[in-house]
Amino acid sequence: MNDNYKYLRWSGVLALLVLSLFLLTATNQIKNDPTANTISFSGEGKVSAIPDIAKVNFAIITQAATSKQAQDANSPKSKVIVDFLKKQGIEDKDIKTTSYNIYPQYNYPRFDTPEIKGYEVSQNFEVKIRDLDKTNTVLDGLVSAGANNISNLNFTVDEPEKLQTEARSKAIADAKKKAEELEDQLGVNLGKIINFSENSGGYPVPLYFKAEGLGGGMGGDVGPEIPTGENEIKISVTITYQIK
Repeated sequence: MNDNYKYLRWSGVLALLVLSLFLLTATNQIKNDPTANTISFSGEGKVSAIPDIAKVNFAIITQAATSKQAQDANSPKSKVIVDFLKKQGIEDKDIKTTSYNIYPQYNYPRFDTPEIKGYEVSQNFEVKIRDLDKTNTVLDGLVSAGANNISNLNFTVDEPEKLQTEARSKAIADAKKKAEELEDQLGVNLGKIINFSENSGGYPVPLYFKAEGLGGGMGGDVGPEIPTGENEIKISVTITYQIK
């Protein structure tokens, strides 16, 4: 009975030692954990700019009985369009083929296996227009030169990275201002920054307004009004401070 008592007593002492060691280790981990006593602040920065370039996508689509015939017929159309764009002062670097596809065209008899009736070649381009006053002229000329499809006209900024840097600086300043205000209001002392995160849409957001100065079409006629708008880049940041 006495031996059992001694065994239980030493078992209890050993358990207390293990528990104390665990609590001491956990306490040290909390003290050394920089996220154990922190506070985060968010900030937002916006920058607006008038677009300085226009981007437009267009396609040349040609159908023929054979794949070679379709390609042979498509190539001169492509040359005519590229020559026209160069006459408008658009450089080679701003004329890009985005895709080139050859598709078989099928007949679908009611009860028979589908059969190839011909081929279609589709060459898709993206062109960058730096002189916005020529936007209408370029659009009209593309159709006259043989473009079958024109889409995705977009007015944007050629170097959005500069706007993103400015927007980021504003967002950081906004977050730091909030941190300083709360530091004074609550009487807390903020330590070093231990985390930073950023959220950006990545693309300018168009804010439309009526634009002046867009010229007429190929024959001097007044073309459609195409507002260039204004682009806005927005960046949000979160800064996490350690509380002293």
